[in-house]
Amino acid sequence: MECMFGPVLWSWPSTCGFTEDLCQIGAGVSLPGIIAAKCGAEVILSDSSELPHCLEICRQSCQMNNLPQVHVVGLTWGHVSRDLLALPPQDIILASDVFFEPEDFEDILTTVYFLMQKNPKVQLWSTYQVRSADWSLEALLYKWDMKCVHIPLESFGADKEDIAESALPGRHTVEMLVISFAKDSL
Repeated sequence: MECMFGPVLWSWPSTCGFTEDLCQIGAGVSLPGIIAAKCGAEVILSDSSELPHCLEICRQSCQMNNLPQVHVVGLTWGHVSRDLLALPPQDIILASDVFFEPEDFEDILTTVYFLMQKNPKVQLWSTYQVRSADWSLEALLYKWDMKCVHIPLESFGADKEDIAESALPGRHTVEMLVISFAKDSL
């Protein structure tokens, strides 16, 4: 699903600018964060502090893309750690296909909520593969005083069966959403 962020980030200058502070959670191979860094964003990549091999993959992605300025931080969803406390305020949080296990949804949103406390205008941009029509973030968004806007894939040319010359997303249903604080909390 990381390739789904390509079209979003190719339009980065017209939507955000080049200098946003950006944190990618659940970075995996880090493609969205790497592209954002190549476009000039100040990027922090993160993955689970409990999975050091994932953090090493993030570091290798930075090294292979000549991005020594990109920081890699271990953040475990739902856990308050020194690294989470030390993060500067972010403008955008990228999360590529992190909503795949319902038992993790609240931990993800708890981490996002903490980052929103540092900058109430921060937005979480996420693409994800719909795995069950029964799964929903709605109750958790209400609990954490957040709102969600679905972004139509056709609005940035990602409504095809193949993106960036790959077989992804194929016939899978993929959604993009932007999560932020609900209006009355600003």
